[in-house]
Amino acid sequence: MSRQLALEAINLKPTTRWAHTEYSLSYHREYFRQRTGKNRDDQEMTRAIYDYTECDFIFLANDGLIDWSKTGRVTDMGHAVYAGNGIDKRQPAPSPFSSPEEVWAFDAVTEYGLPDFQEQVTAYEKIYQDCKKAFPEQFTPGGYYRTIISGAIASFGWEMLLAAAADVKKIEKVFDSFFRRTLFYIRAWAKTSAEAIIQHDDFVWSSGPFMHPEIYRKIIIPRYAELWKVLHQAGKKVLFCSDGTFTMFMSDLAEAGADGFIFEPSNDFAWVVENFGQTHCLVGSAVDCRDLTLAHREKIKQDIERTFELLSRCRGVIVTVGNHLPPNIPEEMLDYYFQHLLPRLKKGVSSPGGSD
Repeated sequence: MSRQLALEAINLKPTTRWAHTEYSLSYHREYFRQRTGKNRDDQEMTRAIYDYTECDFIFLANDGLIDWSKTGRVTDMGHAVYAGNGIDKRQPAPSPFSSPEEVWAFDAVTEYGLPDFQEQVTAYEKIYQDCKKAFPEQFTPGGYYRTIISGAIASFGWEMLLAAAADVKKIEKVFDSFFRRTLFYIRAWAKTSAEAIIQHDDFVWSSGPFMHPEIYRKIIIPRYAELWKVLHQAGKKVLFCSDGTFTMFMSDLAEAGADGFIFEPSNDFAWVVENFGQTHCLVGSAVDCRDLTLAHREKIKQDIERTFELLSRCRGVIVTVGNHLPPNIPEEMLDYYFQHLLPRLKKGVSSPGGSD
């Protein structure tokens, strides 16, 4: 494990092996208790998990000091079962917005308010330093989750958002309010010592965009560019993250200033490598968690092999199962995955296929 290794991957620097991370490892605590010999559910246990899986990078996103649900209207869309015992399942609640007109009248800054700027900077710096102290062998970036579309989903719910987005002119003002609120927190992250920032926004579906592409290109992505100017001026790298398929917008995102992409396997890994392997840090792979869950052993092996064949054309990569490791993956499949993946990481030598 190496914090420096992940940072070098983000900066497209030569590395001695490919960097690695995984999401949702905490769902598999019993599995890791058996394999690490650690029994206490604490930071020592988490460090042992990262050591066992040779993780170099920790995903972090934080929306700041204000809890939206305590200061304004939000929509609880419920939560599917992810934890093994189902304790995280939550039924959806009705949206507090009953019409598109209510959505069009909404302003995120007015609705939720903003904290004192210096208090937010201090809080973000503490989060960053605490992570660095707790997990010194892993790189932890800063990050913001409810950017524009994710913020709108959290406020209105899917149905009201889609209904209101039918009027492009009216919804732009609403999206702009989420942008202005996000800008406050991005400016706060820019004042910290975090070297890279994750800009998370689930702005598409698995099938691709759910709004007209021009809404993305003329309203959403230009506002991302304004956020990323702030971070670049502060000397920070930007990793854009979204669920779903957004290959059709990657060139636009790159032009807007994204330094890397965190993406799911619904995005064709070969296509991403071909188009961005030499210019951007890629956080993903060809491996799909559904194959792990369904024990498609040969497919998993083939996708691991395919991933590393493609990595020969890349400069900076953090290998991961892009759609996370859910708790219903059988233990023997986790063994199978790690036994085939981890030795291959060591075969990446001095940025093969690229140059500093």
